Amino acid sequence: MALSINKTAMPAVQEMIDRRNELGITVMVQENGTTCIDCGVHVPGSYRAGALFVETCLAGLATTAITMERVGDVPVPFLHLTVSRPALACLGSQKAGWVLRAGDYSAMASGPARALAMKPKETYWRIDYLDTSTTGILALEADTLPGVEVTGFIAEKCGIDPEDLTVLVAPTASLVGSVQISGRVITATLHKLEEKGYDVRRISHAAGRSPIAPVKRTGIEAMGVTNDCNVYYGSVSLVVEGYDPVFESLPSQTSPDYGRPFGRVLKDAGYDFLKMDSLLAFSPAEVMINDSNSGRVHHFGSPNGDVLLESFGVS
Repeated sequence: MALSINKTAMPAVQEMIDRRNELGITVMVQENGTTCIDCGVHVPGSYRAGALFVETCLAGLATTAITMERVGDVPVPFLHLTVSRPALACLGSQKAGWVLRAGDYSAMASGPARALAMKPKETYWRIDYLDTSTTGILALEADTLPGVEVTGFIAEKCGIDPEDLTVLVAPTASLVGSVQISGRVITATLHKLEEKGYDVRRISHAAGRSPIAPVKRTGIEAMGVTNDCNVYYGSVSLVVEGYDPVFESLPSQTSPDYGRPFGRVLKDAGYDFLKMDSLLAFSPAEVMINDSNSGRVHHFGSPNGDVLLESFGVS
């Protein structure tokens, strides 16, 4: 029987529901039966809630841990993760591949329910995956909670009943938002490979580490600092079947916009993403490639603590 990522993600969701009070989140059942978990819109959230958000987005096919480390002389929390079945967990589930628009509501949607809605179809064709689950779990990066019109729209697109849908919501400018974007460091790398035409099914194992950004006041500020965590200090290790020269282009140092905080690059581009390197946000600071066919190990890129601390606004 084929693996259902909407089912493998459920244990992380259930832990969030069971531990809602200690995790600083709230769980609501809407009039149409959809379960909506607020992870930062009207609540503080927590580091563990963020880690569970990441595990849910990765369809339960990942383990996470949070440690305290240093960037220069500054103590910073770091998210560590290991991912099994990387193509499926990262691109089939965690990738923010659904720009959700329903009436006046908009959000970046990720998580295993994307597979039910086939958003986007091309990704599922590439990784050769189909999920026929009758339940769905979707994660939204948004500043407001969706109403029943929105969750009803999501359920319809997924081909399930609204009462069989669970939606997680976290703003970018929240603690859970900071954790979950650091948790995308591996997925961002695989997305860049996907965009360059690499067959991501050749990646058998993945591990990553990234600092967790401080919580900022606005979504624009948060977008900059969270992306900088991955771009300037994110580390990714991939076990692959055969070497490919495309790996050399993965680190952020290869981008023409490298060297300035992401927020400044975006501001200088007039907040027009088309005027900046579109793949900068999908570039980790460094990558280690282990070719399992030859046994050789390749390393590209390096962390840049100076730019990261500048982005943090450390005084």
